[in-house]
Amino acid sequence: MNGIIVINKPEGYTSFDVVAIMRRLLNIKKIGHTGTLDPMASGVLPILIGRATKLQSLMPNTQKEYIAKFRLGVTTDTLDITGEILSEQNSNVSMDELSSVLKYFKGDIMQMPPMYSAVQKDGIRLYELARRGISVERKERTVCIHHLEMLNFNEGEQICEILVRCSKGTYIRTLCNDIGTKLGCGAVLTSLIRTKSNSFNLEDSITIDKAKELSEKNMLLSKILPADKLFSMYNRVKITKPQEIRFKNGGGLSINRIKVNSNNHDGDIYRVYNENDIFIGLGKINKIKGELSILCLLELS
Repeated sequence: MNGIIVINKPEGYTSFDVVAIMRRLLNIKKIGHTGTLDPMASGVLPILIGRATKLQSLMPNTQKEYIAKFRLGVTTDTLDITGEILSEQNSNVSMDELSSVLKYFKGDIMQMPPMYSAVQKDGIRLYELARRGISVERKERTVCIHHLEMLNFNEGEQICEILVRCSKGTYIRTLCNDIGTKLGCGAVLTSLIRTKSNSFNLEDSITIDKAKELSEKNMLLSKILPADKLFSMYNRVKITKPQEIRFKNGGGLSINRIKVNSNNHDGDIYRVYNENDIFIGLGKINKIKGELSILCLLELS
């Protein structure tokens, strides 16, 4: 049993809770997720099953998409509504003022990872230190906000809803907090839905309740997707049996003998399939050698 099952994580569950539930339902030990969602968040959580777990380190840095709500005038220690309130003030921000500030958070920006996060410091998760009342120095890092759009703003309640498409590693809690800081009133995340992760969206996902229902009917396996779905953004190439043997032994394949995009660039990645259309791994173009060189071999069938 190898592949991916996409879960619509409910609020109140950790990502590890979901993994534990799916491990039990599928009766398999080797299982993991592709990216942590905070307990208060819901939405797309791809689960890797069996030998597909080895793909996690190879996943491309694709965009993630969220719908988030935040309230102006409030700050907490966790940067979301579940935390302890640190400050609270009357906020009278107008839609025009908010719109003018949002433009500063598009493109490459610097973010400070929050203390309540899974980032490690000397081998210890920051949230473990935060729960002990310990705050440590952290380094800002660059993230990219590809798209930031205001969906709704209730000026009376000072609650804003935004759509965010961003790079891997972006903290939406931090984004909302930084917007509030820029406005001079503070802000706290009140709701978060991940609507897209990698090439998967909410339409590809099932709820935990649905997974349990399908498991009882012995139909859960029908929801497992092929592992190569993780790499659908890459072009594919089909190779012959002799080429497959060479590829599996680490040999490069001449790009003149395989059907690859004629406009390929050095470093371009391809999904490689054998003559039976079975996904066998990823290859990378080496323009100097004129070859498709092995990037990784994945025996998932």
